[in-house]
Amino acid sequence: MENQTQRKPRILCLHGFRNSGEILKKLAGRLPQTVLEKLDLVFLDAPFPAEGKSGVEGIYDPPYYEWFQGNEDYTKYTNFEECLAYVEDYMLKHGPFDGVLGFSMGGMLAALLPGMQEEGVALTKVPKIKFLIIISGAKFGGPKYGAPKLAANALSSPIKCPSLHFIGEKDLIKEDGIVLLESFVDPVVIHHIEGHTIPKLDDKAEETLLKFIEKIQMVPGHEE
Repeated sequence: MENQTQRKPRILCLHGFRNSGEILKKLAGRLPQTVLEKLDLVFLDAPFPAEGKSGVEGIYDPPYYEWFQGNEDYTKYTNFEECLAYVEDYMLKHGPFDGVLGFSMGGMLAALLPGMQEEGVALTKVPKIKFLIIISGAKFGGPKYGAPKLAANALSSPIKCPSLHFIGEKDLIKEDGIVLLESFVDPVVIHHIEGHTIPKLDDKAEETLLKFIEKIQMVPGHEE
């Protein structure tokens, strides 16, 4: 008889620009306990020390990290391939991971991964990403941010990977987050009244998030 016991989805969490895994862990603590107890969240520091001032200085303690570097108008990037290799190496050593959660710049990076994996240009040594949770994200290749060369085609076709997107009414990159939705097939969206952060969820948003978790647990590979 098949054992239907559900295990917690294991999720790699990618922090924002010049933040850290520890900072994202604190932000994630704002999520309802009913959600947190259903997920196995793993918080990773980006590979490079911050090369400039962090927007969270004075709010959260250092150290701060960045995933890769970009020029002022976000048209050229350096260390992007090194970043992907770093993420893949971590996934190999500490996985397998079922999905990826990304906040801000981490969300922008997360959004690229399923398409790049499908194309065979990144994360080729690890299992296929089954879902994404993107909080305050934006689109590489959209109106504001150019796409890194290796990711030029990552969002060219609609991404079928199940995705949940948090979009804040007061978030300065709200419009970029809305543009990103167009790159996904049937994205689930939680709108909230806060800004560029992980919000405290009302009952409706909590129900939406719990339903998404229930849905991803039905994806093959979640039964022990």
